[in-house]
Amino acid sequence: METIQPTQPSNQRIDLRVDLETKQIAERAAAALGCSSLTEYIVRLIRESSPRVIKKHTEIKLNNQQFDDFIKACLETETKPSPEILAAAKLLDTEGL
Repeated sequence: METIQPTQPSNQRIDLRVDLETKQIAERAAAALGCSSLTEYIVRLIRESSPRVIKKHTEIKLNNQQFDDFIKACLETETKPSPEILAAAKLLDTEGL
């Protein structure tokens, strides 16, 4: 997987507290990957996994039948959207999706 390189200088902080076992296992993993610090390891994890998480929660995959059913439903002009659908659409608009 491609590592995303920062485009701006590092000037933001993330403070976290973990138990000793979590810190030790993270240090071992960082060393195994050749990271020079625990910070480098954590930043690497964030940059590598965040795009996958975002994609997983924002992408919709349909098979051909599901797509056909979706298009058919979109073309039906007699059916009015339910209040739940209207609320979901409004939420998507406010979140900029």
